[in-house]
Amino acid sequence: MPADTAPSTPSAPHPTPPPAPSPSASPAASPVSVPVSGLVSDPVSVPVTGWGRTAPTVARLIRPRTYEEAAAAVRAWGVRGARGGIARGLGRAYGDAAQNAGGAVLDMTGLDRIHAIDVDGGTVLCDAGVSLHRLMEVLLPLGWFVPVTPGTRYVTVGGAIGADIHGKNHHVSGSFSRHVLSLELLTADGEIRTVSRGTPLFDATTGGMGLTGVILTATVRLLPVETSLMSVDTERARDLDDLIARLTATDDHYRYSVAWIDLLARGASTGRSVLTRGDHAPLDALPTRARRNPLEFRTHRLPAVPAHVPEGLLGRTTVGVFNALWYRKTPRSRTGELQRIASFFHPLDGVPHWNRVYGRSGFVQYQFVVGYGREEALRRIVQRISRHRCPSFLAVLKRFGEGDPGWLSFPMPGWTLALDIPAGLPGLAAFLDELDEEVAAADGRVYLAKDARLRPELLAAMYPRLAEFRELRRTLDPRGVFVSDLARRLDL
Repeated sequence: MPADTAPSTPSAPHPTPPPAPSPSASPAASPVSVPVSGLVSDPVSVPVTGWGRTAPTVARLIRPRTYEEAAAAVRAWGVRGARGGIARGLGRAYGDAAQNAGGAVLDMTGLDRIHAIDVDGGTVLCDAGVSLHRLMEVLLPLGWFVPVTPGTRYVTVGGAIGADIHGKNHHVSGSFSRHVLSLELLTADGEIRTVSRGTPLFDATTGGMGLTGVILTATVRLLPVETSLMSVDTERARDLDDLIARLTATDDHYRYSVAWIDLLARGASTGRSVLTRGDHAPLDALPTRARRNPLEFRTHRLPAVPAHVPEGLLGRTTVGVFNALWYRKTPRSRTGELQRIASFFHPLDGVPHWNRVYGRSGFVQYQFVVGYGREEALRRIVQRISRHRCPSFLAVLKRFGEGDPGWLSFPMPGWTLALDIPAGLPGLAAFLDELDEEVAAADGRVYLAKDARLRPELLAAMYPRLAEFRELRRTLDPRGVFVSDLARRLDL
């Protein structure tokens, strides 16, 4: 056992804030909604997919109610003949990271207590199954915000650590793990270890896709805010070079920054974009009426997408029309617009089950990063996507700051592009393989939390500390207790 990972017992429950709606009542991944009460002798087998709804596999779903039940499940996975298991949160990983064909999946959303909030110091101790949505509900009225949020607030704290999520503020604040002070990890031997930042096990776990153990609790440092509104600047960029120049020159003036990019535009308009940047609005920026309740957390909710959507709804024609209208309707420049947190960070969360809009075939979310100085590689990739006519209406470009120490953490200093592509697009697999080769040749990498099809031989080139990760896994989990479809596919 490593000296920095001595076994411990979870902290005794502290008084919790008043109850708020459970994250399970919010939009979540679709195929695993069958409830399993605690540890049963014959857990229900259900089809499980990622948020992209591709390649479902069947697993035994277990929903522990206590740390002891979670530990009992892990010990059972270690017996001869078992196919192991993997922890799962709200199912927002796009690919197969939280699937386990023929084995077990541990649904952690039942462990969702907020144990303690240090209102003066700005930290929270909570279970791994607590969602970022729940934290926002509780923390915003107290003047605190989560340090990093991705494009959805319906992710759990455990998932945020396991994927080492990033947001629009990576160039300033880094990824989620930078703000985690310590965590409690249930390892393959059924023991619970307190893991502090700066240790090998911490660095292997943050971004480790759940393969070092089950995260039970975490202590997270928070961001102080005066209001629940954002002050937002918006501008248009005429092409990719214009966008790169604007981001390079002024991005450090903003805490949050993202560019929506039209990947169907060609010729002189290739890479045309809408750049949106902002920060938390100070109290004195609010109109008088809004100052009466400046920390109110309000969300919006539209009707859910139907369970059955015709295939091809988001084809080249419809997405091309949408992209052109979106670009043209955006003002050339607008400053100081006040937006609610939900609208600025999570516009799609207001549409329950929005992933169904791609039809039964689902979609692939492809995200890569290439370093600064590799802008020519970025240009080539954008041009290739444009020539291939990939119908993506959720494509975003961001700048990353310094990477964090997680051995499989995705962010590195450079440019990251994420795009959604209907899985049924002809020739998609071969095309993405070509993009992988281009990314690897530019010393870049793809994001494992969104991946569903990367070839394993490219992984070591993309993640230089992969060998260390595998060695720690062999030492900590020699029987392969923790396993997922992603881990088998990439030999993690």
